[in-house]
Amino acid sequence: MKREDNTQLVEVFTGSRWEAELIKGLLENSGIGSVVKDGIMGTLAPYISPEVSIMVSENDYEAAAEVIRDRDKEKAASNH
Repeated sequence: MKREDNTQLVEVFTGSRWEAELIKGLLENSGIGSVVKDGIMGTLAPYISPEVSIMVSENDYEAAAEVIRDRDKEKAASNH
């Protein structure tokens, strides 16, 4: 019998589509599964790139947030 997984998806990042895809790749390289959720539904001008979200299992939230924090620190250090 298959065990039911009741974990919820939670948002760990919101930003542009290209940055979200970059974050998704970093998470995958760290062994963290993620899903891109876009904001196209309800957008009046679909040619304008809406923000998208990266969703992860609530069990992976802390690890995913750490990956993103590390990336932000590296990004800030390279700008100085």
